[in-house]
Amino acid sequence: MNPSLLQSVRRELASGGPVVGDADILAALRRTGRAPVTGDALLNLAEHLTGALSGAGPLQPLLDSPDVTDVLVNGHESVWADTGTGLRPTDITFPDAESLRDLAVRLAAAGGRRLDDAHPCTDVRLPDGTRLHAVLPPVAATGPYLSLRTHRPVGFDLAQLEVVGTVTAEAAEWIRRILAARMTFIVTGGTGSGKTTLLRSLLGHVDPTERIVIVEDSRELAPTHPHTLTLESRQANVDGAGAVDMAALVRQALRMRPDRIVVGECRGAEVIELLTALNTGHEGSAGTLHANTPADVPARLAALAVPYGLSRQGLFALIAAAMRVVIHMRRIGAERVVSEIALLEADPDMGRLRVIPAWRNTGDNVVGRPRLKRLLDRAERGESAC
Repeated sequence: MNPSLLQSVRRELASGGPVVGDADILAALRRTGRAPVTGDALLNLAEHLTGALSGAGPLQPLLDSPDVTDVLVNGHESVWADTGTGLRPTDITFPDAESLRDLAVRLAAAGGRRLDDAHPCTDVRLPDGTRLHAVLPPVAATGPYLSLRTHRPVGFDLAQLEVVGTVTAEAAEWIRRILAARMTFIVTGGTGSGKTTLLRSLLGHVDPTERIVIVEDSRELAPTHPHTLTLESRQANVDGAGAVDMAALVRQALRMRPDRIVVGECRGAEVIELLTALNTGHEGSAGTLHANTPADVPARLAALAVPYGLSRQGLFALIAAAMRVVIHMRRIGAERVVSEIALLEADPDMGRLRVIPAWRNTGDNVVGRPRLKRLLDRAERGESAC
């Protein structure tokens, strides 16, 4: 992309009014007197200009591809993409680090977030639903670094997840019963394991008469359910005011007459608010949590909550009273699968939580399966299963 041409088009757009679309960019290109004569060349150049001015620049073709799930920029000379078979390098580069920085700043501003020397890191949802995380130098030693996760508005249901191999038929049946029984659950797994995709799919199976209030740092879930509301956190403005964190949003969600409260991802103090909310009778609520295995969940929750003043014993008491099921996702090669369903139970003798496997996709005869069945049977008879 010729920088002088790009600047010329910018000047033409700036003088033409606030609305900028594909037609505006094409008209501005013609007004510069430097537009190609042939139709195909003109349209190709206009497409590149649209990406540079209002899209993601050289990255836009990757984001537009239906196969790409993640785009990672490791400095201006290294761009990687995941098309479902793992990360692979691409031939896309930027002219220099400054042009990449300009793109990162513009994308962050498009999502309403600040990115500059004073705030060199940001996490933001772009207008098209893509999630962007950006880090500027000197924090990013050889950066800027950009991590983009594409948003696919069409969700899957459990039947479709069975077809693609994410869940087995047996796991799908357990999960349907867990949802119908309004058992509180948490979806765990590593980064990129498919936690958000699975939770979005499961919320689509909730009774349409129920009201779901979702709390997220950056909106991603958007389930296909007729009665959902999303609360999204907000960073402070340039004066350091106006921040609304996840913990505050969980408290607001309690006042919105929810049947279920869903926290997109527990990362900090909001875990205390969530567990408190779950103990006020909001059965069937859910969330996601980074954890390598279900057995790591108690320690992971403690690491999030204890620094904010909740004792380990108090935390475990809240969890044992409100949360019952862990659904764990794993990424195996290019596939994302539900690998385990586990139960959380209090151990009064040891003063800690136990994580009891109830189902594994390896077909093991795990010890917790009869306990999960008893819990679900009780719920189906009208007894509490929360």
